[in-house]
Amino acid sequence: MKIERFDGTGRMSRVVKYGDMLFLSGITAGGDGVVEQTKAVLAQIEKTLAEHGSDKEHILSTTIYLKDIADFTAMNSVWDPWVAKGNEPARACVEASLAAPSIRVEMSVIAAVKD
Repeated sequence: MKIERFDGTGRMSRVVKYGDMLFLSGITAGGDGVVEQTKAVLAQIEKTLAEHGSDKEHILSTTIYLKDIADFTAMNSVWDPWVAKGNEPARACVEASLAAPSIRVEMSVIAAVKD
């Protein structure tokens, strides 16, 4: 199968397509807190998936990195109403040191391309 790489930075590709699979690199967004950042990250995930022939109903797995695990409930207050009911992906959520002090949440996604 062909491997396609999109939006390369010289260090990484923002999206890799392999067959009918999409791999999205970690997505972050600006904002004052974890709720605002989570909303922006999820919007960016939807946009990126749409650009590559998928949508949130086709997300297979999401890894969520939180700067502070104390933000778990606040992040889920945005995630829970956003996630496609009946199509919830496998998910992991961990506390991690992130690339910049202002980043509260980062998500990476594996999704299938729509039929």
